[in-house]
Amino acid sequence: MWVAVGSIIQSVEEKAKNTKTLKLDYFERKLDDKHRLTIPAEIRSEFASGVVITRGFQNYLHMYSKDVWEAEMEPALNGSILDERIADLNVKFRTGKSEMKLDEKQGRITLEQHLLDYAGIKSTVVAVRAGRYWRLTARQ
Repeated sequence: MWVAVGSIIQSVEEKAKNTKTLKLDYFERKLDDKHRLTIPAEIRSEFASGVVITRGFQNYLHMYSKDVWEAEMEPALNGSILDERIADLNVKFRTGKSEMKLDEKQGRITLEQHLLDYAGIKSTVVAVRAGRYWRLTARQ
């Protein structure tokens, strides 16, 4: 009987350990009166290097860790000086680009007004993981 109970406890402990490694892929947060967005504790370590916020392809924002921006976006934006597509992407992602560190106490970032206006965000931000970055939109 003790062996069976031990197996059950071990199984429950393994499931609990596995749920801790699940990635958070979606969150909603209301901005405070200073336009600060609180990043959930579960994903704050992703942004230890810093946060980069840019305009998205449409009326939404992209949120990158500084590491992802430097490792993937910068090389992607460095193409031929004569490539019109690369030039357009540079204009799109660098116009209004904002870099910051997370507030250490509460894990917050401040979203600049021009970025909120671009995305039509008034008070509540919907964040969805899109691969190696996050898409930030207004709640409909």
